[in-house]
Amino acid sequence: MILQLSGHNYQYEMENLCRVFLPGEKIILLDEEVGIENTEEKETFVKVILTKADRVITASACVEYDGRYAQEEKTLDLEKAEDENELERILAVCLYNAFAKVTGYFPEWGILTGVRPTKLMHSLINSQGENYAKKYFQDSLLVNENKTELARSVCSNENKVLDRIDRDKFSLYVAIPFCPSRCNYCSFVSHSIAGARAKKTIPQYVANLCFELEELGNITCELGLELQTIYIGGGTPTVLNCELMETLLKSIDSSFNTEDVDEYTVEAGRPDTITKENLNLLKSFGVHRISINPQSFVDEVLDQAGRGHDSYTAEAAYLIARSVGFDCINMDLIAGLPGDSTDGFVYSLKKTIDLAPENITVHTLCMKRSAALREHGRSFFEEHRANGMVKSASELLPQNEYIPYYMYRQSLSLGNQENVGWSIENKECLYNILMIEECQTVFAAGAGAVTKLKVPGKNIIERIFNFKYPFEYNNRFDEILNRKSRIKEFYRSV
Repeated sequence: MILQLSGHNYQYEMENLCRVFLPGEKIILLDEEVGIENTEEKETFVKVILTKADRVITASACVEYDGRYAQEEKTLDLEKAEDENELERILAVCLYNAFAKVTGYFPEWGILTGVRPTKLMHSLINSQGENYAKKYFQDSLLVNENKTELARSVCSNENKVLDRIDRDKFSLYVAIPFCPSRCNYCSFVSHSIAGARAKKTIPQYVANLCFELEELGNITCELGLELQTIYIGGGTPTVLNCELMETLLKSIDSSFNTEDVDEYTVEAGRPDTITKENLNLLKSFGVHRISINPQSFVDEVLDQAGRGHDSYTAEAAYLIARSVGFDCINMDLIAGLPGDSTDGFVYSLKKTIDLAPENITVHTLCMKRSAALREHGRSFFEEHRANGMVKSASELLPQNEYIPYYMYRQSLSLGNQENVGWSIENKECLYNILMIEECQTVFAAGAGAVTKLKVPGKNIIERIFNFKYPFEYNNRFDEILNRKSRIKEFYRSV
């Protein structure tokens, strides 16, 4: 796909919208002075133009695709177009409408391409009221009625929980980027423990991680900050043997006051890592909440996904967790896995509902370039195979007393669909909400972890990044500790 921009610099948003319609095509940005006749690749050509003349602004977009051509144009008074966000919105609407004409596809989220649509919905509701927010989503952002209602519902349910989040406290995220094997759809920084390199890396990684936690604990103590939630994520944290896991949990205990935390979550994730021994260990350290993620209860689908376990193992792991005494369990399912069908997904969903976990998270398969399942030139059916599954989840889960309590979106998700966390009322995960709404500081430790420093009551966030890969985290650990000095500078300046 060739993309040409003229008269504006809204490249990022225009590229994202192009990917919504044609996610499999590579985007080549063409200089606005170069004519299309001088390029070799002409299958898809997109041009987005902004002109200003005679106190009138004209926004236009033309799309040439698969032998079809469409152009959309809108004008507005120069005096009314001083808002950069409004100019970008108008251009996006033109591009959306042109693409819709040549493809016959009307993405349900309209021109919205951001990760956190609920943040925008919250902002609009707080400033203009709910009716205005819903109308703006549908009329100005072209979001359809169902997705608008989903965003509104998530905001409403989040509000019931946000009151329990203390903006002056902080949360702790601990990263364990290792798994028993790498799933075929995975695009996260997660390393299989099967290789010899990983087996050497993990003990040193845990040792450094404990040292980083101690340093963070000293900083928070010096600043007088209180801990509200803990989340140990991955990867698959339960891939650690009990000795290393106990070392990590003891380090968290000794570095922070964990006695009064409101929520303590560990991603057990892969059911083939779960044993009664490691769950009892987690329970003994006060872990409240775990995730056990079948992703599907259809064995053929699990095999194609490279999950390394079958449906029986997932159910058995869940029953072990209940026998140990966990009363808040999340289970993940993925809509759109290769080999799955809407009927197969509904079977998995009903099986999950019958087990009655407190939380069910429905993800849409995201085809990132680093995933083994990454496909090129997918058919329309393949690209949109998750749509019926997501729709079924939105119907079945409320019928079984689950409410949507947080949501986020990823680029390159099949059908441009979303990820939604569903919960039995009063069992919502605080950490998930505060991360999506970015309403509290999160101190993060481990490879790929990102600390987010938040000024309470203000839209000011500063990020401190750790190195992405475990071997880099180990080899450049001193640099990570040096970056932590910024935390004290930040808090003393606000």
